[in-house]
Amino acid sequence: MATEATADTFAGLVAEGCVLVDFWGPRCVPCLSLMPAVEKLEERLPGLRVVKVNATENRQVCRDLRVFGLPTFVFYRDGEERSRLGSDATAADITAAAVELMGGE
Repeated sequence: MATEATADTFAGLVAEGCVLVDFWGPRCVPCLSLMPAVEKLEERLPGLRVVKVNATENRQVCRDLRVFGLPTFVFYRDGEERSRLGSDATAADITAAAVELMGGE
């Protein structure tokens, strides 16, 4: 199950392993429509952790990471950002990026 991050917990949640961070908003229709597919990735790809950031409640995290549009998906390996997808991403795009993150350097 996806973990909700805050400004206080974000760095610790992305520090180790492969992590998909889903920046979303409660009024963002594309965010809400992609949410079930994104959350299922954690089940489909063992070793992937899904972290969700409610952009409305965590504006400082968004500013620090230069997330200016929703939805935004940021992929981390061991605390380092590896890739990012923006508002035009599809469920298939997100899945492909997660598989690539899990697969190698």
